[in-house]
Amino acid sequence: MIKILVFIASSSLWFSTFFQSTPIVTQDPQPSKELKDSMLKGLEIYSSFCISCHMQNGEGISGAFPPLAKSDYLMKDRERSIHQVIFGVEGEIEVNGETYYGMMQPTGLNDEQVANVLNYVRNSWGNKDLKVITKEEVAKVRAKADEGK
Repeated sequence: MIKILVFIASSSLWFSTFFQSTPIVTQDPQPSKELKDSMLKGLEIYSSFCISCHMQNGEGISGAFPPLAKSDYLMKDRERSIHQVIFGVEGEIEVNGETYYGMMQPTGLNDEQVANVLNYVRNSWGNKDLKVITKEEVAKVRAKADEGK
């Protein structure tokens, strides 16, 4: 009987030690190397072209420049986001329940730069889109807009 109690006590100690030291594995997908590389390049572009209006933290300026952080508008329509970075946007938009009236000039960025900066903002400050925007995808949006002219 004493041997059984010793076995139970030592077994429960082993189980508790094992489960306390064993990390829980989650299935949360991580960004690919391609996305990480693009985001790093996108940070540089963001710092040069976007930061003065949308701020370092992506929160923009209430009433003047819309936030990119946790932005329902940015994340809702991928093609629209690409189009607006290429060609700019003017007029009324609603972002996170707040209405903005303004204008963003066309950026003058090439297709790869547009892809990189969007991969950065769409995966920063609470936004998450692990599907990489490619320069080919940007080129299609640009060509589609050019056809409509």
